Amino acid sequence: MRKGDLNTVCEEARCPNRTECFSRGTATFLINGRVCTRNCSYCSIAHGRPAPLDASESRQLVEAARKMGLKFVVITAVDRDDLPDGGAQVFVECIRLLREELDPAPKIEVLTPDFRGDSALVDLIIDAAPEVYNHNVETVPRLYGEVRRSGRYHWAMEVLRRVGERAPTILRKSGLMVGLGETREEIDGVLADLAEVGCQAVTIGQYLQPTPEQVPVTRYWAPEEFSDLEAAGRRLGLDVFAGPFVRSSYRAEEAFLRVTG
Repeated sequence: MRKGDLNTVCEEARCPNRTECFSRGTATFLINGRVCTRNCSYCSIAHGRPAPLDASESRQLVEAARKMGLKFVVITAVDRDDLPDGGAQVFVECIRLLREELDPAPKIEVLTPDFRGDSALVDLIIDAAPEVYNHNVETVPRLYGEVRRSGRYHWAMEVLRRVGERAPTILRKSGLMVGLGETREEIDGVLADLAEVGCQAVTIGQYLQPTPEQVPVTRYWAPEEFSDLEAAGRRLGLDVFAGPFVRSSYRAEEAFLRVTG
């Protein structure tokens, strides 16, 4: 990855699981550069004015996947609100090249931005037919103004609804954090909303403050509380993966196989 000058969300977001995942030969590629146009208060990814897109990025990603022998590739991106398509076309190009140039082609999971609620941009990626379409709701509606100021809760829900309506064979997935000041009742409400829009798999993990610049942790949830969240999700028909160190793309291939059988 480093030889190809590629970015991973594993390193940029200081994920606590990155050493384990790297040792297993898995990673979540971060496309559209490494500078985000948004400044969410929980996230340590660099923000500001991004550089122009690197035309070679998608091909470098494919070469890295080839050299690593990946059978399951996860692709995410910084928000690029400065671009007319929000960076959607780069997702499409990465999916196309992975399918055309790798034999056998890997399974592909995308973890996309909300594209500011523009369903036409979501459609571009749906039409590229990844096996998994992941979009994180991140937190409860009440906290969006504090921790996800440039996002909208209804945008996140509509992304997932759109995928289910247009491509029901694509696995729909979302994720959220606890420890930002939410209540259990609010989390239950988010799970109910996700089930209503057709989401199938949900990851729930403990928020950990990446650096002193991000919002502090308000509470550490106990292991048994994560087990209770998994049970609550099952009652709603969701496959919930919950635990202190669970992250949206952690062991993504295992989650895909568990849900799809």
